[in-house]
Amino acid sequence: MKSVAVLGAGLVGSLVAKDLAADGRWSVLSVDRSAEALGRLAGVPNLTTERADLADVAEVARVASKVDVVVGAVPGFLGTQTVRAALEAGRPVSDICFSPEDPFELKPLALAKGVPAIVDCGVSPGLSGLAVGRAVALFDVIDDVNIFVGGLPTPRHWPFEYRSVFSPTDVIEEYTRPARCVEGGLVVVRPALSGVEPLDVPGVGTLEAFYTDGLRTLLDTVKARNLCEKTLRYPGHVDRMRMLRETGFFSSEPVSVDGFPVAPRKVTEALLFHSWKRPEGEEELTFLRVVCDGRRGGRKLRRTFELLDRTDKATGDSSMARTTGFPCATGARLLLEGAFTTPGVFPPELLARDDEIYGRFLAELAERNVVVEETEEELLPG
Repeated sequence: MKSVAVLGAGLVGSLVAKDLAADGRWSVLSVDRSAEALGRLAGVPNLTTERADLADVAEVARVASKVDVVVGAVPGFLGTQTVRAALEAGRPVSDICFSPEDPFELKPLALAKGVPAIVDCGVSPGLSGLAVGRAVALFDVIDDVNIFVGGLPTPRHWPFEYRSVFSPTDVIEEYTRPARCVEGGLVVVRPALSGVEPLDVPGVGTLEAFYTDGLRTLLDTVKARNLCEKTLRYPGHVDRMRMLRETGFFSSEPVSVDGFPVAPRKVTEALLFHSWKRPEGEEELTFLRVVCDGRRGGRKLRRTFELLDRTDKATGDSSMARTTGFPCATGARLLLEGAFTTPGVFPPELLARDDEIYGRFLAELAERNVVVEETEEELLPG
């Protein structure tokens, strides 16, 4: 029986671990430094747990060396070093970590070790890239790509009308990191929380969309005339985040408080973690829409990929954990089965060009009631 280590036992990592363990085809090891997080996995068949400090690359290497495949589900700031440590141990990786570094920097290492790393394999980046890669495969030319994505609580509670299944650190990065887009074939940088526009979502209502830096590898792998990603929130959220940012609450530069240096962002994160924490039983949703315009055989076409997922009432698993974790689990299965063995670094848009692999991702999502709807229409000239 092959084995897989899932590094990180947060809401997403624990879901990946349980999903892989449910197959019964391999042994699953969940690793985290939190005994409390690991305790929630106690008693799951085919799954064992181990405490380790995953900020220590030597610990990551030690764990990686005793399994066949590694899944990365650690906070973004640890992502690249975690994947690197697993690759240095000669283990293939399926990873969801949104790291600030370019994942292609690890390509020489993956090639040297002769193993694949499936990176950015969540919802966005992840399923968004899978959709764009599929459109690239189906069109002769790709012109415009617009990605809209967001995870939101179903009940709206003042003042933020938002919950997070991720670390507030990663969420705040979306509100501070400038967003890279492609306009007229050139990469441009837009301020975080800019480009606000309304978007009507059937069954949800009108949301507001704003630029975020989630294109990642698409900036290199897809040659489109225009390309952007926007994150979705309930109307009014952007103004509140701008207010906090512009008054210094997101700054890491210490200020003196009664003679003691205090980093405002640390305080803000601690407060927002409490405010944004999803109460047990509260339902939420994840929405993704990817609109790709291109040409095939002289015709102008639009291919739209869309999913709307909600909290699983039977299991309590959040939709954001489901839409992020299940693609990563599919990537891990491909590696465990030996169905994908090409050495290198592969974001989902590169995998989508293979009909069988693309179909595998959508089929496994559908089996878990995460349904991606695809439509194609012809655009009128002009």
